[in-house]
Amino acid sequence: MLSDDSKQPQWNFTDRFEEDDAEQDLLLSKPECFIIVGKPSVGKSVLAKSIAKAWGCKLIEASQILQETLYSNTELGRKLQKILNMGGRISEEIMINLILDKLNSEEIDHYGYVMSGIPSASEEYLTIAEQIELIKNLKLNPDFIINIKCPDYDLRERISGQRQDPIHGRLLQKEQWNPDKEKKKKKEDIIYGEEEEEEEIEVIEEEEELDLNEDTLNRLVMRPEDFPGSVDNDVAFYKNNMLRLLEDYMADQDPHHLIELDGNKKPRELFLSLKSRLEFMGLQPTAVPVLLHDVQEEEEIIEAEDDDLFRGLSAMQRVAPRYRWRRSKWGRACPVALSQGNVVMGKSQFAVRFLDKMYVLSTED
Repeated sequence: MLSDDSKQPQWNFTDRFEEDDAEQDLLLSKPECFIIVGKPSVGKSVLAKSIAKAWGCKLIEASQILQETLYSNTELGRKLQKILNMGGRISEEIMINLILDKLNSEEIDHYGYVMSGIPSASEEYLTIAEQIELIKNLKLNPDFIINIKCPDYDLRERISGQRQDPIHGRLLQKEQWNPDKEKKKKKEDIIYGEEEEEEEIEVIEEEEELDLNEDTLNRLVMRPEDFPGSVDNDVAFYKNNMLRLLEDYMADQDPHHLIELDGNKKPRELFLSLKSRLEFMGLQPTAVPVLLHDVQEEEEIIEAEDDDLFRGLSAMQRVAPRYRWRRSKWGRACPVALSQGNVVMGKSQFAVRFLDKMYVLSTED
């Protein structure tokens, strides 16, 4: 007679929280993507660069992408460089295609992006409505819309106070090239608590690091687009041609993912305000591989055996005193080469940390 045990169902016990599966889900998940909108010269570009640096996402901006293309040493880069050397201009059609190529690249699939300057006021190739429609149809749609709002008068006063160093191309705000009055005002305002005091002091220190001498101050110039009349014309065009279309686009989005910021704040204050909002929503920066190589320890580790190598690498750049990076399943083999079907041993100077593990790559690329 068969025992009752043979009739019992066979349960397949699996770990639903297996580490490799959790890591794979994270890597295959959609990265956070941002788009910044607002009036001309309200601070979109500066905020976008701060987000890209702190959040680990890629900056999608026409000037940045053009610069990357020119330095890429590709056929297209050399062609565009030749056009500029001959005094020509890059057409809007080429720029739109460069931006789309960047948005469809593999690095955007992993890191996400922060987009600034799009839609553009220029309608040489695509109208503003067509540009917004292009954004809606992206493979990775923006998850967050950041709208920087600033009254017309305040924006005009701030922009008209800007000066540019014609030699270095550096753009300075009024409180930077004429800091005496602004510093006095800051000292009067630092009375609201330790946190605000620390933030103001940090801003003052950053401004002092500019080290503006008398020669630099004397050669500062005012750009034509910063004159009050030019600012008024740009803002009027934005209101008449772009604002309504952007409002319709924002109205279709999740209101929890629409973040409005005060454009009267300093760039650092603006970024800290946004950062606190994102952290409150439980968002984490993109996981980015970070080089572990320490120049001072290179000679001690570069010729070490595997165990000694990983023992030394695991102690580099620790996030906590007793936290060490763990060895990946690939050991010393380069995971990039393995994905291409090659077995290549990595080099210690190209070792990186990613999530909680360390990987030894074979090349800098």
